[in-house]
Amino acid sequence: MIAELRTFDIFGCGQVGTLYWLLEFLASSLPLSEQILPYFTFSAICLYWVLSISCCPLNNSLGSKLSTEENNSWVSSNGDFAIGFFNRADEPNHYSVGIHFNSESIPVSEQTVVWVAGAEITVGNKSYFQLSQTGELVLVDSLKGVTVWTSKTSQSAVVSALLRDDGNLVLLDKMGTVVWQSFDNPSDTLLPGQNLSAHKTLRAASKNSVSSYYSLYMNASGQLQLKWESDVIYWTGGSPSSSNLSAVFTSGGILQLVDQILEPIWSVFGEDHNDTVNFRLLRLDVDGNLRMYSWEDASKSWRSVWQAVENQCNVFATCGLHGICVFNASGSPECHCPFKMTSDPNSKCFAHDCKSAFSMVKYEHTFLYEIYPPSDSVIITSLQQCKNLCMKNSVCTAATFTNDGTAECRMKTTPYFSGYSGPSLSPVSFVKTCADPVAVDPHAASSSSAKSPAKNSYRLCIPCLVGAASGTFVIFAVMQLALGCYIYTRRNLIWKKAALTYAGSNSKGLMMLSFAEIKEITGNFKHQIGPRMYRGVLPNHQPVAVKDLETTIEERKFRAAASKIGSIHHRNLVKLNGYCCELGQRILVYEYVKNGSVEKYMLDEELRKKLTWRRRVDIFLGVARAICYLHTGCREFVSHGNLKCENVILDKNFEAKVSEFGLGMVHPDTSRIREKDVEDFGKILLTLVTGCLQVEEVCEWAYKEWIQGHPERAVDNRIDDGFDLEELERALRTAFWCLQTDERMIPSMSEVVKVLEGTLTVDPPPPPFTSRRLPAEQESLESGSEP
Repeated sequence: MIAELRTFDIFGCGQVGTLYWLLEFLASSLPLSEQILPYFTFSAICLYWVLSISCCPLNNSLGSKLSTEENNSWVSSNGDFAIGFFNRADEPNHYSVGIHFNSESIPVSEQTVVWVAGAEITVGNKSYFQLSQTGELVLVDSLKGVTVWTSKTSQSAVVSALLRDDGNLVLLDKMGTVVWQSFDNPSDTLLPGQNLSAHKTLRAASKNSVSSYYSLYMNASGQLQLKWESDVIYWTGGSPSSSNLSAVFTSGGILQLVDQILEPIWSVFGEDHNDTVNFRLLRLDVDGNLRMYSWEDASKSWRSVWQAVENQCNVFATCGLHGICVFNASGSPECHCPFKMTSDPNSKCFAHDCKSAFSMVKYEHTFLYEIYPPSDSVIITSLQQCKNLCMKNSVCTAATFTNDGTAECRMKTTPYFSGYSGPSLSPVSFVKTCADPVAVDPHAASSSSAKSPAKNSYRLCIPCLVGAASGTFVIFAVMQLALGCYIYTRRNLIWKKAALTYAGSNSKGLMMLSFAEIKEITGNFKHQIGPRMYRGVLPNHQPVAVKDLETTIEERKFRAAASKIGSIHHRNLVKLNGYCCELGQRILVYEYVKNGSVEKYMLDEELRKKLTWRRRVDIFLGVARAICYLHTGCREFVSHGNLKCENVILDKNFEAKVSEFGLGMVHPDTSRIREKDVEDFGKILLTLVTGCLQVEEVCEWAYKEWIQGHPERAVDNRIDDGFDLEELERALRTAFWCLQTDERMIPSMSEVVKVLEGTLTVDPPPPPFTSRRLPAEQESLESGSEP
């Protein structure tokens, strides 16, 4: 019977209806006692058909949708994997869409996410993930009314989506051909059977400002490399080869580099590679280490069976911005915080910024390195001279002396440095710390009066006594007046400093200033450095930039917004130090950045010459990373909303810092969304390449020169040191993609960063300035009517 029923497995509803009619006709010709048989057979067929439909995997057709409200999912036919919304970092209303393990043998708490749509993108409640009618996967944030991620397959004739048994989400055309797959767009994990080809990258999840820069990629020589940011490589796998290689993670727990005919030329093995294991994965963890994991049924947990860097302390910045990593006897690293700064609640370890006396603390068997930027100035010298050089250098924060054949002193000029320590290490490090003021003991110095001979007597001098008394009174009065002035001045200064450094529990370490204090530190708004922006100086001589906002937002909302902005820290974002919220005033106090805005350099012919090609590349990379961090690295999405050359500031090393970010939280504007930030970045990028601030005037011309094979003609002719053609090509392609008029074609900032870093390739963009409206729509718009 079952074999016969299988022949009807292809029937649909129409065929079942026809079958029912045939059976009814057959039954009418049978004796009454036997007429029940066809109906029983039909019922069995229908039951089997229903069961087979419910058990067999069905492709998700156009229009299929997952939503946060329904909490539904698409499941692979074997049940091992599912894709759906999940709550990000246990925060309410912060959702991402991802593929995760779904097997009944794995507890829910261990059902690891292996792929995320849009990497670190999060959306709010009532959002949805859908295979649209145009054939592309879209992630829509309903609260913001914007599409935040898309598979960009609207032109690929997609008809369905399918989550396969190996965890690969694929889009199929009507011939069943795969036109897009999640395996080609990895996030931080590889599954068995998945490969990592050239130009693809694994990137660790963004848990903080350090982890967001860890990545695994394949270099031009066919080697796997772990790196931090774009230039710190701390692990390499494989030998240099000119072959076109790719990395493959096998079901047997082996990571291989294979050539074009899939022959392995390099391999590493998990310790259980010969064992039968149901589930495996390879993941770039948030601590920067690449690890293989195997699922253990006995312990109901994931076990690490291989890791790329054995000593975790050798992973760059493994202890964050200010910690020292110590690898103990148990084999696990410990992060020590020898650089305490209790006035900063957001930092566990910090090198002191000394404004007065300081001392050098010595750390034996310790190597320190800079993080921002990740480089040291190296001087050939002795141990004592290394210490002295750092003491005499006002910008030196720490130094490390090494003597591995050559005596070298590595000077650090940034407060952001990390390091590692161990008894087998020979380097010696010095850290500049503020020295406590020497206490003055009023009883330490005592004068002994000489005793006059007892028998000596002097004649009493009345005028002398009067003069002495008058002089003593005058001196006493002057001393009292001076002491009173000193105490008053000292108390006032201490009060001001305390007010300026006070950080309330609700202010995230921000200074809360009165309007009178704002007027005092700015000299009554005397030095204007930009639109409603003024230069000021704190009592501790620290320069600041003061922004007077044009807003009437209520006090509670303004304080909450300022607190959120103040909690955002990134090397390419100007730090918010404080705010004023009183008497209708809404003022923000930022760190002061020395060299001024990019706009200032672009408007001045002489200053523009200082913006070499290398500096321009560093500037637009810094801006891209800053905006990417706002979009994906913060606890909630933050838009800039007003990104332009005026708001990109250059520090003393010409490193870009983006200012005035997050003001959308202060005066919300629904038009300031993700796409506007990307478009504004494209304008800045094109400005830095062409040297023209009026991007609208040069966009079409630059595109024409590029499409005709003459990209060099679009480069600013004031650049004297030449340019890198490959970097120019990436920059122009990125700019034109960012300036697309069709918002569905605009990339995310995370994609922009990868392209500019050279870890992701990008197709040639269409003309960004061409309207994509239909002729009828265009005609109706020109006539002023609704389309």
